[in-house]
Amino acid sequence: MGLFSRLGDIINSNINAMLDSAENPEKIARLIIQEMEDTLVEVRTAAARAMADKKEMEREIVHFTKTRDDWAAKAELAIDKGREDLARGALTAKQKAEGEIERRKAAMAAAEEAFEKRQDDLSKLQAKLDEAKAKHRALMMRREAAEQRIRMRSQTYDGKVDEALARYNNIERKVDEMEAYADTIKGHEPNLAAEFAALERDESVEKELEALKAKRAKSSAKASTKKSED
Repeated sequence: MGLFSRLGDIINSNINAMLDSAENPEKIARLIIQEMEDTLVEVRTAAARAMADKKEMEREIVHFTKTRDDWAAKAELAIDKGREDLARGALTAKQKAEGEIERRKAAMAAAEEAFEKRQDDLSKLQAKLDEAKAKHRALMMRREAAEQRIRMRSQTYDGKVDEALARYNNIERKVDEMEAYADTIKGHEPNLAAEFAALERDESVEKELEALKAKRAKSSAKASTKKSED
């Protein structure tokens, strides 16, 4: 079973269980993302293992190639020395080394294929993970926006705002009344010219008062003199 098939089974199983228990979509989205991230780690580990296997096969191919060449050289030496029995044994060992080389090459090809498959799985899974995270962020933003709208509307229509606006209207009405009253008494406020005119009237009255007092004093003096003469 492939990694994506297993991932799909896990996700579907968890989603069904959460839907049965009436879990919210945001939790389901987080679960999907967590499952995908865990699988991404597993795929990366498998890719790294395939690469390690490939490098190990390469080292072993180098080793068995050197071994094959050594037995080939020994077989030639044995022929030169007239030892066919040793040459035969060396050639047998050489063929065995060649068999190991072919097996390592086949294993290395399988490791390369597995690595390429894991790399393809990584690309696909990363794209799906990015898509899931984007959808999760969008889902959270939509939920937060809906919650804010609910709070705003509940606060708007619970009577508090209307009450505050009514109080504001009352204050505004009182200010209008005060301004209207100020306009009615504005004509009675003394201006600069009126104050000077009043000042001049007061001075004229004082002069006339002084003249009257002087006149009365003079009349009193004459009366006193006349009485003395009599």
